[in-house]
Amino acid sequence: MIDVALFGAGRIGTIHAGNVARQPGVRLKYVVDVDEKASGKLAQQHGAQAASAETAFGDASVGAVVIGSSTDTHADFIMRAAKARKAIFCEKPVDLALDRARACAEAVKAAGVTCLIGFQRRYDPTFAALKSRIAAGEIGEPEMLIVTSRDPGAPPVDYIKRSGGIFKDMLIHDFDIFRWILDDEAASVYATGSCLTDPGIEAAGETARVRAIGMVPGALATEHRVVEARVTRGAVEADPDLDLARRIVARAAEELVLSALSNEIQAGVPAGHDEHHRRQRQLAILQHERFDVPGQMMHRDQRHTGGSSRCLRERHTDQQ
Repeated sequence: MIDVALFGAGRIGTIHAGNVARQPGVRLKYVVDVDEKASGKLAQQHGAQAASAETAFGDASVGAVVIGSSTDTHADFIMRAAKARKAIFCEKPVDLALDRARACAEAVKAAGVTCLIGFQRRYDPTFAALKSRIAAGEIGEPEMLIVTSRDPGAPPVDYIKRSGGIFKDMLIHDFDIFRWILDDEAASVYATGSCLTDPGIEAAGETARVRAIGMVPGALATEHRVVEARVTRGAVEADPDLDLARRIVARAAEELVLSALSNEIQAGVPAGHDEHHRRQRQLAILQHERFDVPGQMMHRDQRHTGGSSRCLRERHTDQQ
């Protein structure tokens, strides 16, 4: 059993608390937050204790920490966790200052502890499928990678004042995906920004719309979720939202067919001998081939509505 201390009881901390609590062989022992009411409430939900940072770091039974607190606390907590020889998961960014981030990397290396920063898009099935196909040479050599990112609304101004804003707290995901998919580093970066929505955001010194271009031998144009790789054989687009929509539709269709077939059979709807057996066979196939995990589509439907790799829309150029 691994005991975990969670730092941060806000929105992302609440998500991480649930994730930790659901993992077999893992126990959420402490929740740490400057808002004692929030930490107490979250700790109570998961059978943990609200505690101070000193208590969490000083407890030798705690094997790992999850840092989901505000951006300006990340570096300090990473340093302290490394010194206490605890494994670390930390939300991005590490810090707003490059020298401070590098100092954290050195501290982690010197302590010999595991540290993972929360660049979760690398684990998105559609992004991972695009990466693997490029690496395998299936779709030609990359010439340009375009990342288009949008959020449903602007973050609170209080968040902006304590975070790295759109560049260091949000676009950092796109920069990570850019480097990871192309397996290369930027040679130069150019960016423009403007704030056309909330005057409060502009007053806090932030932009709300950004275009950043980085040259590798290819290029990146990023303004969150859709990635298009332009390659020598055309273009491939990875769209996680499309993948999710298809999964929802497939599951809904599955439930509808199961319900209809079950009702027909139970109600004794008149049917010939062959038709009755066809219905029974269809129902058995559907029930057998369903995934146990809610939200997943059936094996048979993947031929039509697609697994993750089929949410990579392709456009081919003619090869003369």
